[in-house]
Amino acid sequence: MSTMFKRTALLLALAAAVAACGKKEEAATTAAPAPAPAVAPAATPDVAVLAAARALRGNDINAFLTAALPAAEVAKIKGDWAKKMNEDPPSEEDKKKFADQMTKLTAPGAEDKLFAEAEPQLKKLDAQAAQIPMMIAMGQGFLQSAIQQNQDLTDEQKQQTSALVESAAKWAQGVKFTDPALAKAAIAAVTKTARDLNLKSLDEVRALSYDQGMVKAGIALGGFKQVAAAYGLKLDDWLDSVKAETVSTDGNTAKVKITYSAFDKPFTTESDLVKVDGKWYGKQAVEKWQKEQAEEAAAAANPQPAKTDAAPAPANK
Repeated sequence: MSTMFKRTALLLALAAAVAACGKKEEAATTAAPAPAPAVAPAATPDVAVLAAARALRGNDINAFLTAALPAAEVAKIKGDWAKKMNEDPPSEEDKKKFADQMTKLTAPGAEDKLFAEAEPQLKKLDAQAAQIPMMIAMGQGFLQSAIQQNQDLTDEQKQQTSALVESAAKWAQGVKFTDPALAKAAIAAVTKTARDLNLKSLDEVRALSYDQGMVKAGIALGGFKQVAAAYGLKLDDWLDSVKAETVSTDGNTAKVKITYSAFDKPFTTESDLVKVDGKWYGKQAVEKWQKEQAEEAAAAANPQPAKTDAAPAPANK
C-alpha cells in the first residue's frame, strides 16, 4: 500500500479522535456503496496506485485489496475468512451489547433519541471549549512523534506526513465539534449506516461470507466518510484528486510520484513499488507478505510439540 493511503488512514484516526470530543455516539454511516469503476490491470506502476485510489473512492474494499495485495495474499485472506471470523467467540455479554446497540441505532426516531442523549455532553464540552485546542495539540504531538520514530518512512516522507498532520490540526482548530447541527448530521449518518448494514447480532456478523463481508465493509467505509463530511472532511474529494506518475522503473521495481489535495492544500509523496506475477504492488506490502509466508513455512517445517497441562500420574508401588 502506498504511503499516501497510510497517511490518509493516520489522519482519519486523528479526525475520529477529535470528533469524539463532540459526541460519543459516532460510528459509521452511508448508503450502500456506489459501484466502483472496475480495477484496471496494473500494467504500469502509476495505474496500480490509481486503481487503489479508485477502489477506495467507490467504497469497494475487495477491489482495494486486489489492487493493494498480491493475488496469492488475497486468495489466502479469502481461504482463511471463515476460520478467522469464528476465532475468539464473543461472550454472551458481548452479544447482548452488540444487539442492544444495533437496536438502538436502527429504532424509529433513533436520531432524536441519540441527540437527546448527546446534548448534555455537548453542552458540557462546549463549556470547556478552551481545552479543545490543547487536546488537539496533544494529538498532533503524539502523531508527529510516531512519524519521526517510524523506520518505514524516508526523511522526505516524514516531512510530507508531518506537514499533512499539521494541516489536519489546523483544520480541527477551525471546527466547532460541539455544534448541535454538526452532531445531528453525524448522528443521522450513523443511524443510516446502521440500517444499511442490517446486522442485528454478532452471530450474523460471524456468519458473513467473504463477499458479504466486503460489501458490509464498503457500507461502513462510506458511512465513515459521511460522518467525516458532517465535520467538513470531504474524503472522496481527496481521492478524486489523486494523480500518479511513474518516475523511474527497471522492469521489476519502480518509484511513483503521487500528488493529491487535502485540507485545500497540495501534497506530494513518492512510493516504491515492485512487480509480482506481472502486477505492481507497494513494496512494503509485498515485503510484509513475503515475511509472513516465510514465518508460516518455518512454523510448518518445525512444529512445536503440543503442551500437556496434566502432570504425569504417580507410579503404583
